[in-house]
Amino acid sequence: MSSQPSILLSDPDISMAELEAVEEVLKSPRLSAGPMVEAFEDAFAEYLGRKHAVAVSSATLGLVMALRAAGIGPGDEVIAPPFGFRETLHGISLAGAMPVFADIDYWSCTLAPEKAAAGITDKTRAIVASNVNGHPAMWGPLRELASKHGLMLIEDSSEAIGSRYQGNLVGTFGDCSIFDLTQPGALTAGEGGMVVTDDEDLAIKLRAVRGRRPEERQSVVLGERPPYRAEMSELNAALGLTQLRRLDDILDRRKGIEDYYDSHMQSFEGIKPAYMAPEVDEIHWMVYLVHLGTRFTRSSRDSILQDLATEQIEAVAFSFPLHRQTHYSAMGYRKGDFFVTEKLADRAVALPFHGHLSEDQIGFIVKTAKDSSINVGAGAAIYL
Repeated sequence: MSSQPSILLSDPDISMAELEAVEEVLKSPRLSAGPMVEAFEDAFAEYLGRKHAVAVSSATLGLVMALRAAGIGPGDEVIAPPFGFRETLHGISLAGAMPVFADIDYWSCTLAPEKAAAGITDKTRAIVASNVNGHPAMWGPLRELASKHGLMLIEDSSEAIGSRYQGNLVGTFGDCSIFDLTQPGALTAGEGGMVVTDDEDLAIKLRAVRGRRPEERQSVVLGERPPYRAEMSELNAALGLTQLRRLDDILDRRKGIEDYYDSHMQSFEGIKPAYMAPEVDEIHWMVYLVHLGTRFTRSSRDSILQDLATEQIEAVAFSFPLHRQTHYSAMGYRKGDFFVTEKLADRAVALPFHGHLSEDQIGFIVKTAKDSSINVGAGAAIYL
């Protein structure tokens, strides 16, 4: 069994406040979903300025439930990007709908509206766009596209919290928006997700299929349909609620780590700063992402990852495109279908990113990556 890396990709920002909150729940008579979950939902909705928040056991199940609550399932199509670190978008096929992938914008790595438009048919019912690694999608054009065709717009914010687009927080753009609350995100509840919406009818349906109400638990009666049993526990909610209350401080610390990285990355010849679209006001990255230059191959990217691992640095390939995964090959998707997605995914490296890193550690990470890139790429530049 290999030893744990000395520099971790993710290390949650946990304070005494989180420990005390979880301890209080452990001392209480209730560990399953209860008042702490409700308090977390209320606080999350208030943070975003949305009317409803529904805590769920995972972001993927949150998407499944949102689609089914909207009546989207077998025979329907949903436009989505194939690129990202999270795999929340599996929820489309799990709901019985057909994912229709559309390629991404080269710079922002988010769904390209014009490519999404090309995939719309008379079977299309929704568009799901992702705030990839914290960078907001192009919500203005996407909203226009969805409205033009009468489609539901779903915001996959499983890789983002705290970022702002045209003055508004991510999570406020979709008819519903879905957050992931696991590592390596800035806010972690251990496990779980949150679905937010201003649509009261949708929120009621989500709660109805999430789980049985306490008063129903002594009965075999399930109502109209069996529930998904996708509740969040009081323990997860206590951790998430405390993290939410500390979120500004957590994000500030991560910004400091980002600044250290940006400074050390200047040692690369031809380095480009991380891209931020003109309409984006603020980005909070999920991981520190490096895009290798085009002279690198997927195998040379993997060699760099191996060199980092040899130095006990935990780094990973950022994306294995959905359309390249076995589940979707049965739907007819093949290598080469989405040029931009594949080009970026083959050369993307996610480096350790959390508030416990020191500047010396970041310097060591960057030097190791740089030395390895010179060895495998004959001096080719790295581009963020």
